Amino acid sequence: MEDLISRIYPDCTDEVLQGISALKEKYFGKVDGRSTAKLTEKDRILITYGDGIRQEGSPPLAVLKTFADRYLKNRISAVHLLPCFPYSSDDGFSVIDYYQINPELGDWEDIDRLAEHFDLMFDAVINHISKHSDWFQQYLTGNPEYFDYFVESKPEDDYSQVIRPRALPLHHPFEKNGEQVYIWTTFSEDQVDLNYANYRVFLRVLDVLLFYISRGSRFIRLDAIAFLWKELGTPCIHLEQTHLVIQAYRQVIEAMAPHAVIITETNVPHIENISYFGNGSNEAHMVYNFTLPPLLAYSVHQQDVNVLTDWAQSLELPGEKVCFFNFTASHDGVGVRPLQGIISQDDITELAETTLRHGGFVSYKSNEDGSQSPYELNCNYMDLITDPKSHDDIRIQRFLLTQSVMLCIQGVPGIYYHSLLGSENDRDTALESGINRRINRQKLELGALRDALNEDTCIRGRIFNRYSQMLEIRGNQAVFDPFGKAEYDSEGSLFIIRRQKGESILYAIHNFSDREASFDSLKGSFMDVLNGKHWASNQEKIPPFGFAWLKSV
Repeated sequence: MEDLISRIYPDCTDEVLQGISALKEKYFGKVDGRSTAKLTEKDRILITYGDGIRQEGSPPLAVLKTFADRYLKNRISAVHLLPCFPYSSDDGFSVIDYYQINPELGDWEDIDRLAEHFDLMFDAVINHISKHSDWFQQYLTGNPEYFDYFVESKPEDDYSQVIRPRALPLHHPFEKNGEQVYIWTTFSEDQVDLNYANYRVFLRVLDVLLFYISRGSRFIRLDAIAFLWKELGTPCIHLEQTHLVIQAYRQVIEAMAPHAVIITETNVPHIENISYFGNGSNEAHMVYNFTLPPLLAYSVHQQDVNVLTDWAQSLELPGEKVCFFNFTASHDGVGVRPLQGIISQDDITELAETTLRHGGFVSYKSNEDGSQSPYELNCNYMDLITDPKSHDDIRIQRFLLTQSVMLCIQGVPGIYYHSLLGSENDRDTALESGINRRINRQKLELGALRDALNEDTCIRGRIFNRYSQMLEIRGNQAVFDPFGKAEYDSEGSLFIIRRQKGESILYAIHNFSDREASFDSLKGSFMDVLNGKHWASNQEKIPPFGFAWLKSV
């Protein structure tokens, strides 16, 4: 640890080490987990807002527990609560107080009750904090305890090398002690970036992370972590100090809470994204698999699996203790930067145009040359990959095909609640708010949701029932061990995933075509574990956009 800290803070190594020791003493005995077992096939994580499901007269977190206990047991093992703290903007990602639960959602007792049957994932929104936070307000008043907590900048300096994730100003003016100063704001005027060059910020954030674990969080999601360290004359993304900070946090957390899992969220091109695995044992335990969502959408629309197969075959992990966090949808849109270098810019543009035709929106980022390019597709995932005007049978089948791929590839699956619940575009809310991402953030009423899930003729009920079945079966198949063997291949329109653990082998076969296909290279007798039917390789056909999970019998 001393060597690591000396590389980040060479001028105050002793102070940082003393601070770490004090935090270890503070949280000793408070961050013990229920288990130190590694991730298994039973880990399946639901991604949701604390108020994603509502019922009048009840705290939303209590409603979520009611829903989860009734519908998610044996299907979901953990709940990722998107920022559930007091906030001022960005639907939670501009945190005012890291240590409190948003009273509009409930309280810490509601969190404890949810954790009775499910592991928890908390968001650590630590690149920035709300301008309304006590930290920033104390800084503006000149409190010496908060001196240098934020990054002051000079507009006349050259920031042309800085990578911009959004088409918004990099700096905003604020009044500090009666004088105007400019503060670094990577994402918005309300989200002021923390200054990790100040070791006190490093320690304060470490305290936040340990606090989350002490409150029951097994998984810690490091939001927008790639932008953490700022240094003029650099892109200010993926800097060495950023990786070193993550490594230091992991080393402390792993020593105190070996059950805890660090997940990095870096919506960037694939080769940059996987750098957060470090050497396989010193950085993130899991990395968001950002290439998967847009690449699946591209492959469905093209009815071609060649690019998908080539990409999957290139997936390599730096060790046996790390894996991907796989997903297709989230509270954000579908980022397209992870497709750079995998498909052409024309193909990315076509995917954006498809999004618009299907009722979605496209968000843009600023480039170094002053131009703008698609950054994110804002669309419900089912509406992204299927025309909303298509027949329900087609929409459901194409959507579940993508979810099957996500569940079967190596790693841990993350299922956004609107995907599990068969939601569609909430275009009106996005237009009324002026926030594109709200197209896929609809708040659902518990009573109406229950009725829909019990109705086997509507999209919600049909998707939920089939998706739930896949989740239950996946959790009971040892071959889906996140660290287990996975091989990828294609045959015509078929994308083939071969999973193995010990002597047990499962073939997940996915037909990305609107025509039926046969899997001629698979010989022998098999059973489709999704329906229990016998499957003879030389006789069976995979229907259009169909899939099967085949085990040898």
